[in-house]
Amino acid sequence: MPAREELPSTLERSDEKAQRTWIKAHDSAVETYGEGERAHRTAYSALKHTHEKVGDHWEPKDEPGPSDAQAEGGADTDRPTAGGVDANAGKEHLMDLARRLDVKGRSSMTKDELVDALRRTDDRETARARRR
Repeated sequence: MPAREELPSTLERSDEKAQRTWIKAHDSAVETYGEGERAHRTAYSALKHTHEKVGDHWEPKDEPGPSDAQAEGGADTDRPTAGGVDANAGKEHLMDLARRLDVKGRSSMTKDELVDALRRTDDRETARARRR
C-alpha cells in the first residue's frame, strides 16, 4: 500500500480526490500486477479519466472519460499519450488552459498543437516545481 509520502510529486500538489483516485488504482494494480511500472501506468490511466494535468498538478475534469487516444484504446494500444493533457477536450477548453499557463502563440495553434504545447508546458512546470 503506497503511503502518502510515496505519492508522485504532481499528486502531492493536487486535491484529495486526485490522490485517493491514484492510490486506490495503484493498490489494486499492485495486487494484480505486482509493484512496478505497470502499477504506476495503471494508476495514472485511472487518474486521467477524472483529472487532467495543469502545470505541475492535477485538476478535476469537467467531464469524466478517456483523455487521449492511448486511454481510449487500452493496454494493447500503440497510440501516443498526451501525458495528462485532456486531448479529448474541446479547443476552447484547451485555449483556456493555454491562457492560464501563458502558452506563447496559442491563438494561432491548431487543437493538436495546443495539446502538444500544453504537454510541454506541464513537463516544464513539473520539473520547475521539483527543483524547489
